[in-house]
Amino acid sequence: MQRIFEWIRSRRCIGILFAVLFACEGQKEDDLRARPNVVVIYTDDVGYGDIGSYGGLIPTPHIDRLAKEGLLLENAYATAATCTPSRYSMLTGEYAWRAQGRGVAPGDASALIRKGRETWPAIMKRAGYRTAVVGKWHLGLGGDAGPEWNGEISHGPLDIGFDYAFIIPSTGDRVPTVYVENRHVLNLDSQDPIEVNYREKVGDRPTGLDHPELLKMRWSHGHNQTIINGISRIGYMAGGESALWRDEDFADIFVEKSVQFMEDAGDSPFFLFLATHDIHVPRMPHERFQGKSDYGFRGDALLQLDWTVGEVLRFLDEKGLAENTIVVFTSDNGPVLDDGYQDMAEERIGAHKPWANLRGGKYSAFEAGTKVPMVVRWPKGIPAGIVSSALFSQVDLMGSFAGFLEASYDKKQAADTRDSWEAFVGSDKAGREGLVQEAIQGVLSYVSRDGYKFIPAHQGPELVPWGTGISTGFSPVDQLFYLPDDPGEKVNLAAAQPEKMEEMKTLLAALRNPEVEK
Repeated sequence: MQRIFEWIRSRRCIGILFAVLFACEGQKEDDLRARPNVVVIYTDDVGYGDIGSYGGLIPTPHIDRLAKEGLLLENAYATAATCTPSRYSMLTGEYAWRAQGRGVAPGDASALIRKGRETWPAIMKRAGYRTAVVGKWHLGLGGDAGPEWNGEISHGPLDIGFDYAFIIPSTGDRVPTVYVENRHVLNLDSQDPIEVNYREKVGDRPTGLDHPELLKMRWSHGHNQTIINGISRIGYMAGGESALWRDEDFADIFVEKSVQFMEDAGDSPFFLFLATHDIHVPRMPHERFQGKSDYGFRGDALLQLDWTVGEVLRFLDEKGLAENTIVVFTSDNGPVLDDGYQDMAEERIGAHKPWANLRGGKYSAFEAGTKVPMVVRWPKGIPAGIVSSALFSQVDLMGSFAGFLEASYDKKQAADTRDSWEAFVGSDKAGREGLVQEAIQGVLSYVSRDGYKFIPAHQGPELVPWGTGISTGFSPVDQLFYLPDDPGEKVNLAAAQPEKMEEMKTLLAALRNPEVEK
């Protein structure tokens, strides 16, 4: 009888042991799925070769830390070689080229993403996240007539899933040069209303064309209209004196607002979309960074960007949030040196190659237009020091997070996003079967997982027409490249591999079909 009791006790202990083990394993899975905080640092005009981890010569220790402590993606792509369509695609899960009017938006554009549209922040909000966008917006504001600068601004970030917004409406080189917090221009005096016009001069502010002696940074092409803060812009602006920004303060203010949002989130998980402006023209870093890089203001702005990343990481460390916070660092398109201002970017570039070993740059159909740096750190879910060659598109960020969070979304609206979570965390080394790149003039290229790239024939200029010196990648004949052997896209294989050429044409044509198969 004693032996029977001992046997029962031993079986009970074994049962308890297995229960504990299964509970621990379940707890481990639950911990991993416990909603991690998410910080997306979406930079502007940062090239594949700009970051130290990708071979850049300008020190970026904080960004490099993300790569060392997480995952570096070697084949990550923005969806377009310009900013507005890249941002649209990432936030909506739909390629921007599927409808007209989603190119680079003017500063007074009406909202490209309207209330009722499915979005990444809306998914995160439904999943229980506090959500915020801080920094550059450039997706339009307001209804069909555009934004109401002197009143409540409709059809903005708060209408598509963000709880808090602190933004510049478009870019630093376009008017109006004001911050918008939630639904109103910050610090606006009602007795000094804003007027914006992109067709004819308004107000009495001098322009860069007529008064170059007033400029602290001269324009090289375009960018010669209303002068504000010693810099001439695209477009004309009157009024709003008390609301004007100082370009040198962008990074400090964006960090301040980002940290405050994360602090205010309390015990709720947060989703922060921090859209920096540093490398975009006009490059006017804070005085403490000016002259520190030996690469001109573009290099100084890169140092400032790295500082921004460092400040975000410092906050996460100090608050004990780093372990279960996903930090994503990536860019909206490739690099450009002279993009409208004489800031010594070309003259001081030295041996640094923002485009790495790629061809083209911002605006281009070549690889440097859309192939961008992308690093992901999540100590709780991604081992340190992973390098992955998986093919990844930013359009999949929305679908990937929806899949991970087991959140439903409107797949008809978000037709192009896919659940690429395993590639995002480094488990899947192959990634997407293919993706589409969008260049200026609506030219679409196709990149396949096996390394081939197809650029269809296009009768466009050889160089970007407004003076950047960047090759467009356009040719009157179809082009086929094998990127693993030819990253600089020098050898056109279209004639030598006609079957592959036809296969790539068919794949691109299938993706252009609006009825995309899931």
